[in-house]
Amino acid sequence: MVRGRPQCGDVRERRRDVRRPGGLSEEEAQAVTTVHPAVEKAQALIDFDRYDQALALLAQHLAENPDDTGAWIKIGYCQLNTDQPERALDAADEALKLAPGDFGGLILRAQALTRIPDRAWREAEPVLREAVRAAPHHWFGYAMLANAVCRMSMVRHARATGAKELRHEDMAEVLRKAADLAREALRLGPEEVYAHEVAQQIADFSGNRTLAEQLNRAILRIDPTHAEALARQTRQAAEAPGVPAAQAADLYAGGLAAVPDSAELQHGLDRATYRMLRGVRWLALLCVGLAGAMMDLFAVDGEVQRELPLPLGQRLWYLVPMTAIWLVGGLLRYRRRRAGVQLNVRSLIRRHGWSRVVVAQAAWAMLCALLIAEVPWAERPLPQVLFWAGLVPTLATVWFDRPRSR
Repeated sequence: MVRGRPQCGDVRERRRDVRRPGGLSEEEAQAVTTVHPAVEKAQALIDFDRYDQALALLAQHLAENPDDTGAWIKIGYCQLNTDQPERALDAADEALKLAPGDFGGLILRAQALTRIPDRAWREAEPVLREAVRAAPHHWFGYAMLANAVCRMSMVRHARATGAKELRHEDMAEVLRKAADLAREALRLGPEEVYAHEVAQQIADFSGNRTLAEQLNRAILRIDPTHAEALARQTRQAAEAPGVPAAQAADLYAGGLAAVPDSAELQHGLDRATYRMLRGVRWLALLCVGLAGAMMDLFAVDGEVQRELPLPLGQRLWYLVPMTAIWLVGGLLRYRRRRAGVQLNVRSLIRRHGWSRVVVAQAAWAMLCALLIAEVPWAERPLPQVLFWAGLVPTLATVWFDRPRSR
């Protein structure tokens, strides 16, 4: 089953892809439309996110040259980047009235449609097919069409079968046409990130893990700071069987060092850090157990319990193994972690309630252990109460809060 997995519908066009017609380079954009110097200046303003100034310049230019297709397309991308897809769609329509079948205008129209909820990819698909016919040798049209066909193929399959969960074996056939289009996009644009993004998501959703991993590595080769690809690679390594929480935290921290704004990597680091904190309670419980054993709190058949109170030297000796447990299991383990993990431990304790609960439980268990071992008790009933008070509440929540570490 593929329920809850990333789908090809999750592919996001990068911001640079909506600055020029269809994500074109400067040379490709000039080849698609005849560029006026005013339009070139507007493009420079768009590149620096100065959309209001670009719109004003383009409006002035269109007042003198109303038939400039490129200017209408630039206006559309300004509006698309300022979350005005309906106006961007109007600008695309104006460009297509002047130049029917213009590749830049068709791509702008398709991108605007994908931003309008009640129209979206359903209406964008035929527009993208027309764009591919208009520019059969350009990779971006094939990549966007593959994305659209992927989405709509899943919708049609779900409606036709009534399936609520989609299986990989079904998706491999359903997404065959989308996969073919993605391969053509990769052939025409072998170094283009977006083409790889679409192909990777289709392969992943089809259950082709080997191909999906290959494409993910290719994305990172082209763009080593690609947030989604780096998150996928890090998550795969961190969540592999047998990887301890400390190592997983180091992996996530390494990924965040490359992409500090990745919410997915931060979430993974938080989960791994919380798993580390949960392990601290076991150190405290071990200290409680050692204190109980030193005190002979519970009678064993055939053995004579130690006389109370215990000598001072024996009580102080208990601090030696307790210190060793925390030095090796806690402090050294923490000190060996990456700086990002160490900082996140403190950060997580401040902002995550259950992390504070875990630390408080470990502190409570250690307090009970120290009271059991260091106070010169003359009778055992009260130390026994402290033993169970340190042990039971902590053990009771170990399994209760386990889902929060996932």
